[in-house]
Amino acid sequence: MDSVTIDLSNSDSSAAGPLEYDLHLQKFDSELLVRGSLSLKMIFTCVRTLQRFEQTIHVKSFDLSIELTGDQVDLADHLREEVVIRFPDYPRCDEADLPMTCEVDSRYLAVDKPSGDDVKTHPRDEAPNPWDALDGIQNGPPKS
Repeated sequence: MDSVTIDLSNSDSSAAGPLEYDLHLQKFDSELLVRGSLSLKMIFTCVRTLQRFEQTIHVKSFDLSIELTGDQVDLADHLREEVVIRFPDYPRCDEADLPMTCEVDSRYLAVDKPSGDDVKTHPRDEAPNPWDALDGIQNGPPKS
């Protein structure tokens, strides 16, 4: 199974190699039992630093039972699904095969950003806090 089969054309991720697998198949009457392990080396983009990094996705225990309806069985969709659901939701380069420092460049933070840098967006003006009105309320009615 190659990266075309994985079909990540609309993603920041790509396969860095072929799917590696160690599968054991057993046939029981009209059922096929597939067990084993899978791994796929992927290239992701870090959500913090925007750096590309490699991370291997491991499926240590793959189990599948399929009803046999003919002479051939296509396992590609099942293998693909098992690998893809293990992709990180928010890939970070500190979780890479070779971990990197994963710190956001302060130039891209809008909170305390200096106005003289070369990044176009400037800090927003401080909006009034709607909760400030509660500071003037006393605790309970005044005592007489």
